[in-house]
Amino acid sequence: MITLTNLTSHFIKAAAVIALGSMVTGCVVQSADDTSGEDSEDSSDALTSNEKTAYEFFVAKGLKNFQSAAVVGNLMQESSVNPAVAQYGGGPGRGIAQWSVGGRWDHDGSDNVVWYANKHGEGAKTLHLQLEFVWYELTTFSGYGLSSLKSSSNITSATVDFQDKFEGCGQCDEGNRVHYAKQVLAAYGSEAPPKPSKPTQPLPSKPAVCGVFKPGQGLGPEQDVKSCDGRFELIMQNDGNLVLYMEGKALWATGTNGHDGYAMVMQSDGNFVLYNPYEKALFASGTNGHSGSTLHVQNDGNLVVYSSTGHALWDSGTYGH
Repeated sequence: MITLTNLTSHFIKAAAVIALGSMVTGCVVQSADDTSGEDSEDSSDALTSNEKTAYEFFVAKGLKNFQSAAVVGNLMQESSVNPAVAQYGGGPGRGIAQWSVGGRWDHDGSDNVVWYANKHGEGAKTLHLQLEFVWYELTTFSGYGLSSLKSSSNITSATVDFQDKFEGCGQCDEGNRVHYAKQVLAAYGSEAPPKPSKPTQPLPSKPAVCGVFKPGQGLGPEQDVKSCDGRFELIMQNDGNLVLYMEGKALWATGTNGHDGYAMVMQSDGNFVLYNPYEKALFASGTNGHSGSTLHVQNDGNLVVYSSTGHALWDSGTYGH
């Protein structure tokens, strides 16, 4: 077991658990294969303008603000909302939704971008045409999930609905899509999504062994896990605070009392996160990007996130009690 003596504790209270730049995407290429009919300017302003245009397009079509943001979050992951982009590495994906060459880009009967563009006398690689084609697919083919998108009650479920039914991606990077969707809503949404009548944040499974949280494990309200010597206890309190105690004395806390803290999770991406009941992150260790990491309530009083190779990534700074 590695003991930390020189790391300081830190808190990351952020709405977004995974700190990603606004330009990170899942399927895009580094350059477009054809910019015919498109402004070739590759600036953050242009991309932001595309995101805003796409968001306003779906709001105008009647989707709620958070549902529109969910669609745009997916498009950001697919292409950075660049209509002229082709899939990185020479893959078949094209355009804002990365429709496939040989399929929904140029082949499927009455369901491909090129056919739709020719029918409407507009360039296939224009943002307006591709947004209209997204809406055409949603409203024409029930399998693309417009009904479930419209019935969604929060931004996460809306994002996943569009991801699963419209995009049908292989490696979806769902967390990125939700993160982008929340960014869009924060930037452009004038209304908050309706607050669910009951918690939407799932409760994790509690560890079966003393002192160690494996990926996917955590604590719900009033649950606790002790160090193997029984002296230290990590508790998810009803007041929303996650607290590490030594025989009744508080050593460390997330400082989230009064902020609806609900569940702590040692995530599969390596991040140790505390959520409120509605999927908002209140605290995170900032250790995402280290899959397979574990959280330990140690016998020396330290709370530590270790990588899968045993490297200490974060600690509470309470060693030596």
